[in-house]
Amino acid sequence: MNLTDTHCHLNLKTYQDDLADVLTRARENGVKRVLVPALDIESSREVLQLAENLEMVYAAVGVHPNSAQTWNSNSIEELFELASHPKVVGIGEIGLDYYRDRAPKSTQKKVLSEQLQIARSKQLPVILHVRNRTEDDRSCIQDLLSILDDWISTGEPLPPEMGGRAGVIHSFSGNLKESKQALELGFFIGITGAITFKKADNLRDVVKHMPLTRLLIETDGPFITPHPYRGKRNEPAHVRYIVDKISEVTGKPQEMITEQTGVNAAGLFRWE
Repeated sequence: MNLTDTHCHLNLKTYQDDLADVLTRARENGVKRVLVPALDIESSREVLQLAENLEMVYAAVGVHPNSAQTWNSNSIEELFELASHPKVVGIGEIGLDYYRDRAPKSTQKKVLSEQLQIARSKQLPVILHVRNRTEDDRSCIQDLLSILDDWISTGEPLPPEMGGRAGVIHSFSGNLKESKQALELGFFIGITGAITFKKADNLRDVVKHMPLTRLLIETDGPFITPHPYRGKRNEPAHVRYIVDKISEVTGKPQEMITEQTGVNAAGLFRWE
């Protein structure tokens, strides 16, 4: 198998004592590449160091919306410098979070917009976080889609190098209409172990109607562990359970899903 985990926080302390074993299990389960996104400037340095030391690991650098209050006058320059490294393949994890609400919405939007401009300048795709306040309050994802529409459609055109590879909405939890809006803007949809959860009918419906050419698979480890390991720490080896469930939902062979999502990831992140 040639699996790719496009989102796993391997720099977190939960992996500190057995990272080598985690990566061994990943390789034994057919995982060839793992993308590790950052949450702030400090962790951007951490994920880059991991990527430098581990061949199968790549990095994304950025400031998560829950860390938006850490953004300061030096952040743009620091992020610009970090994003110049050849193993940095994206700007992320960035976006909006109205659930935790650890920074004012206006601050989150400002930090997101400035990082979108860095992505444009560096010609790197973005890895987007979005979390609504409640199941019924869709304002967070709608605000995100509006900002992305402005970034892509009404602002300065994206450089040709970014054609078809603007980014991914990671750990997608939107509805079918919102997934179509994201597709129209040219974004990929990241699918986590949540698709295996008993109450995830909406997500399974999205995947069922989604072109396979626009899907990515990701663990979001150590979070969102898929069945049958739910309740335990997540890790890249578990990405195969996401493939299994997508296969079940779509009726397409596991080999096809593995191959196509790998092609999608390679096209988006341009890794070697």
